[in-house]
Amino acid sequence: MASFSNIGAICKVPSAPSLSSSSSRALFPTTLRSFSHSQVSRSRSCRLCIRSSYAEAVRGNPNSDAIDVVADVKTERIVVIGGSGFVGSAICKAAVSEGIEVISLSRSGRPSNSNPWVDQVTWITGDVFYANWDEILIGATAVVSTLGGFGSDEQMLRINGEANVVAVNAAKEYGIPKFILISVHDYNLPSFLLQSGYFTGKRKAESEVLSKFPSSGVVLRPAFIYGKRKVDGFEIPLDLIGEPLEKLLRATESFTKPLNSLPASDLVLAPPVSVDDVAYAVINAVKDDDCFGVLTIDQIKEAAAGVKV
Repeated sequence: MASFSNIGAICKVPSAPSLSSSSSRALFPTTLRSFSHSQVSRSRSCRLCIRSSYAEAVRGNPNSDAIDVVADVKTERIVVIGGSGFVGSAICKAAVSEGIEVISLSRSGRPSNSNPWVDQVTWITGDVFYANWDEILIGATAVVSTLGGFGSDEQMLRINGEANVVAVNAAKEYGIPKFILISVHDYNLPSFLLQSGYFTGKRKAESEVLSKFPSSGVVLRPAFIYGKRKVDGFEIPLDLIGEPLEKLLRATESFTKPLNSLPASDLVLAPPVSVDDVAYAVINAVKDDDCFGVLTIDQIKEAAAGVKV
């Protein structure tokens, strides 16, 4: 089973500035993947030119009414599990802005807000344990899971672990090329504290992603995620705390670095991550075939910057 600290990521972000990371990185082999004709084409961008056969037949006739049709075609179709939640909705919004077709599967279905991007997402109400994957995964090029939650150890193992495992296995069975999991930073916690249902479930899900999608699976490990979060109709401005805290911790990083080796030090020292950075790091992973493995906090920022530019 994969640990919470010994796996690195390869993520090609040519436009992004390089950010330092204190985490060790073990790179997966850069092996090109191939898929059978029955699997989904993964070309990342194209402009499809369609010329009618009638136009070819009357090419020499200047009086013909032949029309050449040029159309932009979306080459990505992602399924976001938990798409109506805090992180999931940010991913859906970012994907729409990048011209990606989006399907969301969540128990709450379509969110109540009236933002224009919401109308461009296909909202499916359902439970991952009883999902009709035949309809949901058809034509998908990637699955993104934001599943996670708190509760009793049993509940956390089920939602953080088992639910994600079900989704990973479904994606694998239906030949989806890539799976992206939103996990969590380990905060440099002692191993006995990582035995809770929350971290054990996350670790189980990570292991499933990296074993079933060894050269295309992506795991994001952000720390505290901030942004404007809506709960029961009320907006909680987590960015009022998270954004200045992130700036402070990054500004003092060179001074606090010697403390990083202390157990649980990252509970205080790990920089928070903007929900938009998490979302755009996911978009980077969706678009980039060379991006796989585990993304640390700094790598999430780097990947997001590569898309935002």
